[in-house]
Amino acid sequence: MKITAYIKNLFNRIKNNSTATNIIIVGVVSVIVKVFGFYKEVVIAGEFGLSEILDTFFIALLIPGFVNQVFLSAFKSVFIPNYIAEKKANSSNIAAFQSTSFTITLITSVVFMLIAYLFTDVFLELFYSGHTDNYYRLIKLQFYYLLPCILLWGLTSLVSGLLNVYDEFAYSSIYPIITSVVMIICIVFYKDVFGEAVLAIGMLIGSTIQLVFLALVALKKHILKFAKPDFKSTNAITMFRQVPAKVSSGFLTGLIPVTDQYFAAQLLVGSIAALNYGMKIPAFFTTILILALGNVLLPYFSKMTLDEPKKAFKTLYWVIKWTFLGILGIVLIASFFSTEIVTLLFERDNFTSEDTSIVSKIQVIYLIGVPFAICGNLFVKFLTSINKNAFMAYVSFGAMLLNIILDFAFMNWLGLIGIALCTTIIQVIKIFVFYGYTNKQKHLLTS
Repeated sequence: MKITAYIKNLFNRIKNNSTATNIIIVGVVSVIVKVFGFYKEVVIAGEFGLSEILDTFFIALLIPGFVNQVFLSAFKSVFIPNYIAEKKANSSNIAAFQSTSFTITLITSVVFMLIAYLFTDVFLELFYSGHTDNYYRLIKLQFYYLLPCILLWGLTSLVSGLLNVYDEFAYSSIYPIITSVVMIICIVFYKDVFGEAVLAIGMLIGSTIQLVFLALVALKKHILKFAKPDFKSTNAITMFRQVPAKVSSGFLTGLIPVTDQYFAAQLLVGSIAALNYGMKIPAFFTTILILALGNVLLPYFSKMTLDEPKKAFKTLYWVIKWTFLGILGIVLIASFFSTEIVTLLFERDNFTSEDTSIVSKIQVIYLIGVPFAICGNLFVKFLTSINKNAFMAYVSFGAMLLNIILDFAFMNWLGLIGIALCTTIIQVIKIFVFYGYTNKQKHLLTS
């Protein structure tokens, strides 16, 4: 009876807490999205294994994905807290603020599309020299289809951020499922039609449909508002000032997987794909909780720090403590069954038992870093909500330099395993640095 009463009381508390409800909604939706994403990876693994086409697809995706993660997603993170501040201080100007943000996103996306196009040959010669002509042909073939995704992802990211501000978390979380479904359809039914570019074309089509879906939702919810852009409003200026630091932080952080892939490319063919498959399960946990916690808590903390800073810090530490302990338990279990998980999900057709042995070891190392990565991201979300992006840029710079040093040392010592180990060590170090700085901000803002 006591257990039943406790469960009932817990359910009522969650039901009456909109933040907890939103976190659960995003978590459940993210699980559904990741299930489709994993099935997509299973289909790809069975079709391509650790092959040249898959290696070249990941390389072709590297620059567009890097631009999306570093510049476009960074702008979204800065946009949310300053949009909330503008909405609270001057709601009549909110349409102009939206138009300003969309204008900046559009211009930035086009500029980076041009830079990516012009920089590709130099990038390949500098980082991926020594391969066959067919290897470079496959990279460029897929890259040209992926290039327009930069613009599509930029606009999608901003609309998704708006939906988060207005608590439409289900819609802003479900849309990635579209690309997974489209890519599966393309691989299963149109591989012969699209040929070697099937993965890139599937991603392009899926990205286009995603943007259309979110735009229609935002229009139906009357969230999108347009007016003459206002580049001189106080919060717009604050947002612009925060962008360089946030972009620098994202840029330097984004260099870590680029560096990992560079060193992996020096090893056997298939090493890049092995790293990517080894990250799939860890990314499953990381992505779900970062989406469920980060997407909800960024606007939540942005609102709370304006009104109740002491409560905001207290909530942050409580969430981080229980998140770390909960994820640690899951990670230990997943690590114990690492080989069985890889065998079940990926070992079929061209993905052999030898591939499973390599990937499962990499997977364990990445799993160890999951609780640190998730809690580190929560610190990042909180510091973003109070516009402390400059500090995160310094941390990212130090992490990037350390990653290069450790990648070089550990690769020569442990090979591909060493590259994965380096990433986990960086995650552990960063969380302690973020904790120390956040504690300092607590004394400054609440004293």
